[in-house]
Amino acid sequence: MDIKERISGKAHELFMRFGFRSVSMDDIANHLGMSKKTLYQYFTDKDALVDAVLDREVCDTETDCKTMQLDADNAVHELLLTMDEIHEQFSNMNPMVLYDLEKFHPKAWQKFLKHKNQFLYKIIKDNIERGINEALYRPEINVDVMSRFRLESMMVMFNVDVFPPNKYNLGTVTQETMEHYLYGLANLKGHKLIIKYKEERLKKTTDEKHTRK
Repeated sequence: MDIKERISGKAHELFMRFGFRSVSMDDIANHLGMSKKTLYQYFTDKDALVDAVLDREVCDTETDCKTMQLDADNAVHELLLTMDEIHEQFSNMNPMVLYDLEKFHPKAWQKFLKHKNQFLYKIIKDNIERGINEALYRPEINVDVMSRFRLESMMVMFNVDVFPPNKYNLGTVTQETMEHYLYGLANLKGHKLIIKYKEERLKKTTDEKHTRK
């Protein structure tokens, strides 16, 4: 890993954990054990570093989404895989990251909005269409309306007035709301499949706990 990747990797870790505003260039340099002068040789200012971190996050998210699309047996499985991935990623994420991005780094915020409104919209839309074609989701669903509903409801989890971080875990809230969304999409056949996957996941978790003992 080269120095620039080390910097952006550590910055990503700190920004996701503490928010963009709370982490200074001094903090990042100190965590890396390097001088701030070295940091500025690779990133001209904090905006440039935030931009690089967002590029990294968007790239990783798009790769993960495409991989889960391909790996999933069906639309229900795809959403359950996504739930597990998001729960892991969001459990230690500071919900202030999006607020900080919008307020203090407008260029990066516009890049995030493009990713959200184009790529994530298409991922959601494709999943709904897949579920309808597989006869797992209700056929009467308005795909565009539900895609946009899901896209905007994702943002509510980051609203600290609705879900204050001292009371709610972002990963848990996201998992709960995604499961509710999935049950709303599914028909009876889809519901049975959700329950089947959940039972299998619970059995696997229980077996792993017994193995560790």
